[in-house]
Amino acid sequence: MIRAILILVLYILMPVLIIEGFKRWMYVKKIGTVVLAYAVGIILALSGACSFEAGTTAAITFSKLQSTLMSVAVPLAIPLMLFNCDFKLWTKALPKTVWSLVGGILAILIAVVSGYFVFRGSHIPDFEKVSAMMIGIYTGGTMNFNALGASLGVDKSIMAIVLAFEMVLTTPYIFFIIGGGYKIFRRLLPYEDVTRKGRRDNVEVQTGDVENYQGMFERKNFFGMLAGLGLSVLFLAIGAGLALLLTGTMNELVVILTITTLAIIASFFKKVRELPKTFELGMFFILIFSVIVASLFDVHSINGGAAMIGAFVLWIILAGGVLHLIFCRCAKVSGDLFTVSQIALLCSPPFVPPVVGAMQNKKVLISGIVIGLVGYAIGTYLGVGLAYLLALI
Repeated sequence: MIRAILILVLYILMPVLIIEGFKRWMYVKKIGTVVLAYAVGIILALSGACSFEAGTTAAITFSKLQSTLMSVAVPLAIPLMLFNCDFKLWTKALPKTVWSLVGGILAILIAVVSGYFVFRGSHIPDFEKVSAMMIGIYTGGTMNFNALGASLGVDKSIMAIVLAFEMVLTTPYIFFIIGGGYKIFRRLLPYEDVTRKGRRDNVEVQTGDVENYQGMFERKNFFGMLAGLGLSVLFLAIGAGLALLLTGTMNELVVILTITTLAIIASFFKKVRELPKTFELGMFFILIFSVIVASLFDVHSINGGAAMIGAFVLWIILAGGVLHLIFCRCAKVSGDLFTVSQIALLCSPPFVPPVVGAMQNKKVLISGIVIGLVGYAIGTYLGVGLAYLLALI
């Protein structure tokens, strides 16, 4: 039991250490906090530290504690990460940004649906739900993936396998772009960058603005973060109460959709948007979840069905990327805007600043963040809709 307690402490301590590393070392920023959290979890899994003899009291208790932490982390993270989003700003975005966003989402939808029909005879468990989660992760990132997995009741071991393959296949793509791959997209999409006119574009934006943990643990931001956390807890309580009222059970789908909707509404209030470090606090909960779910990865589970999950993920990345490129070519979207929209949708907004820094083009930073945050907002809805549509088919 002592080992279980130590692992649970690690689940919370490792995100703190990752955040401190992000603040201090450039190479940690380039790798990304979420990738590091996955890596830590997989190391824990491969080391056998999280393995307990099946059926024992320690194994059962530890499993329940893992499930509780995962069940709480995501619903708390969702509002916190959406509070600072200015949806009114998004409605004023450039047509090119909108074209890139719509083209990217449409490309992922086509890639996932076509992949579903290509691989549906491959005996992938809960394939329609896995497909829905891929819509979530490739329109809004890990937050939507986790939310969809929880709301659709996907087995945690399946989630761990999908996340492992997603990390293995997506990470090289990020390094390819940062290492100079964006120059290829500039050649394929040789169009001029167009930025919004107005005061906001004259503000010098630093490349660390999306995921900025500086001052997060200082007293001056404590009460603001506490207020944001209090709102998240309130929304979670409302979602839970609504789920009990409508379904008689703690229906996670109702809970997730409720807190997402309430968080979007709350983001229209200036005082809520100006709460300090709520995005970073939400990322802290996402990092906890990421470490836990990756620690559930079982290398022995990589059988034929699991390998097909990897093939399915690869199909989505390749088909979605090619289709998105074609759509952007038709709309004359610039190569740099295409690049940041790809990263924002495939990897989430925190991955946009390192790419922008590599391209040395701050003009597309705001557009990339906008695209990623819109994905945060709609990814869960798209995933739920697709899951029920595929189930009907």
